[in-house]
Amino acid sequence: MKFKIEGDHIELIQLLKVTGIASTGGHAKMIVDDEVVYRNGELELRKRAKLVPGDVIEIGDDIRIELE
Repeated sequence: MKFKIEGDHIELIQLLKVTGIASTGGHAKMIVDDEVVYRNGELELRKRAKLVPGDVIEIGDDIRIELE
């Protein structure tokens, strides 16, 4: 899926919430804590990582988000 960022960045937990991957902020934090979120091929453990256009987020084997 593609996601257009409004502004210059979006925090990782916000992205998980607005895309519907996580239902709450607590759920988003649990997803990151489970060590299944990759940013540009690298494991991302920072819940408030500032994502920018061009980043690719992968969660498990099923979810891929390209930021624009």
